[in-house]
Amino acid sequence: MAEIVVRLENVVKTYSMGESEVHALRGISFQIEQGEFLSIMGPSGSGKSTCMNMIGCLDRPTSGIVEINGKETAKMTEKELAVLRNQTVGFVFQQYHLIPSMNVLENVMLPLKYAHVEKSERVERAEEALIAVGLGDRMKHRPHELSGGQKQRVAIARAMVTQPKILLADEPTGALDSTTGKQVMELFRQINTEKGTTIIIVTHDPRIGESTKRCIRILDGQIQE
Repeated sequence: MAEIVVRLENVVKTYSMGESEVHALRGISFQIEQGEFLSIMGPSGSGKSTCMNMIGCLDRPTSGIVEINGKETAKMTEKELAVLRNQTVGFVFQQYHLIPSMNVLENVMLPLKYAHVEKSERVERAEEALIAVGLGDRMKHRPHELSGGQKQRVAIARAMVTQPKILLADEPTGALDSTTGKQVMELFRQINTEKGTTIIIVTHDPRIGESTKRCIRILDGQIQE
């Protein structure tokens, strides 16, 4: 039986906005097996970003159970959550979040520095990750010297360098043209097939949703299908 890496059970998330309350998630339940390639899809304000924050250990539920890699996040301290996040989840964002003053290799090495990995191993693993995403010849370039597609590949290499179980991508093709977007999706597919990494893509784009093996559709904080 496949290992369950993400489990949400009757998850509710409510935010206080001044006098009023915003119900971001209204009792959603699903689970994700290790090695799945899926999308969480919904329009702006549907609750998909809140859902992503739960999976990425960036937020805790108001009620219900969120289990990541077998650990219930609501029962963990901030420090324990940070360790779980660093060891289990790699993040890819729409706007790349690369550090302009660092070259490509240094950007990819950064998560390993936070994980207290020796420098020689940081360099080796970052170089391997960049070669894997087809950027072996761009290691000394700075972010401003790269195209949008290349920046996103650097972001993917940085997310993969810690060898996470889960790769969580937030609108990863949103800032790219359609051809480059397809190439990035193909790279995710390749990582999923070759490394067995669980890939979760959060998107509002039906084309992206339909291109994954499973799609969880969210609307008004509830699962539609």
